[in-house]
Amino acid sequence: MYKAPEPMGEHFFAESFDRGTMDGWVLSRAKKDDADEEIAKYDGKWAVEEMKDSKLPGDMGLVLKSRAKHHAISSLLLRPFTFEDKPLIVQYEVNFQSGIDCGGAYVKLLTQTPDLDLNQFVDKTSYTIMFGPDKCGEDYKLHFIFRHKNPKTGEFEEKHAKKPDADLRTYYTDKKTHLYTLVLNPDNSFEVLVDQTVVNSGNLLTDMTPPVNPPAEIEDPDDHKPEDWDERAKIQDPDAVKPEDWDEDAPAQIADEDAVKPDGWLDDEPEYIGDPEAAKPEDWDEDMDGEWEAPQIPNPACETAPGCGVWKRPMIDNPNYKGKWKPPMIDNPNYQGVWKPRKIPNPAFFEDLHPFKMTPFSAVGLELWSMTSDIFFDNFFITNDRNTADRWANDGWGLKKAAEGAAECFHHFGLNESVGNRIVG
Repeated sequence: MYKAPEPMGEHFFAESFDRGTMDGWVLSRAKKDDADEEIAKYDGKWAVEEMKDSKLPGDMGLVLKSRAKHHAISSLLLRPFTFEDKPLIVQYEVNFQSGIDCGGAYVKLLTQTPDLDLNQFVDKTSYTIMFGPDKCGEDYKLHFIFRHKNPKTGEFEEKHAKKPDADLRTYYTDKKTHLYTLVLNPDNSFEVLVDQTVVNSGNLLTDMTPPVNPPAEIEDPDDHKPEDWDERAKIQDPDAVKPEDWDEDAPAQIADEDAVKPDGWLDDEPEYIGDPEAAKPEDWDEDMDGEWEAPQIPNPACETAPGCGVWKRPMIDNPNYKGKWKPPMIDNPNYQGVWKPRKIPNPAFFEDLHPFKMTPFSAVGLELWSMTSDIFFDNFFITNDRNTADRWANDGWGLKKAAEGAAECFHHFGLNESVGNRIVG
């Protein structure tokens, strides 16, 4: 039957949870600073168990069990990862067993610092990379964020990868196990994969927001537009004169003198009359409610006539209407263009051509809030060798995918699912 994947080759972290325990993982005992006392604690429950609808008996994973609570759990790497001349590959599996309404399933690679205490893991704990799925409402995200150290100030700033072009919706709604992989290369290129298919790729120097490197020049904040600067591209012709025959008082519309009253027009019949069948309500009080009048209805006598009441000539556009005279617009001979402040060297400028060389990290953590429970995590793996990562993926996620596929096939043909499991096994 199911066999847990074995890490083969160079790796910094491998966790399949198939021992059935959370050994090596630390539950945070901290509180969020900026939350109400009621919800500040990281008291969301975790468990190691099989998927509710597991197709591989014996395959265990880490499950976020509570809804509407803060969860935080983390584990140290075998040794810290330092960014030198080999790539970083991070991968893990997620299954939204109960769907996902609003919540995250991303991982944080926690920065190696002297004061890193996994018992006190909170949202503000320093991380080097944040990666993975996140959803709220109809906003489907797949984060790749890294914290870049400004070489001039020493301060860190989050850099967010551009949004994937791929439609991510099915990964959150199909209740299948999906494999999320981040590949970072020493040449600053990156790839984000789901189920071993690239959904986003780019370069740390050109595809992050805000950009890693600030602009070399900025607009001078002390430069101000001169008072006599003329930005008007067009002006009224100062030499234009209103023509003598221009009548500004002519109305826009006039009565049509050629119109003729239609035959059969009923001049003496009103358009509306009091409803002859209406009766004054018994509780009508003339002192309080005033004199009662029957409600108005269209005059039946007008139904077959071209019209009723006083006939008026229809209005037409006045051919002599010109409106208010305005001088025509001409090119402004003094036009100086749109003013812009001059450029000056950016005092905050620096150029980091190797943003891949991020801060080393020494632990992996899940610090999550979710309105949906039963998020299943499995087969975390961190390495610097792509082949080793692929082998682990095939032995773990690949087996799940095959089992899920076999179960679908057997379900389609009405066969016993356990037969499918034995065949996959």
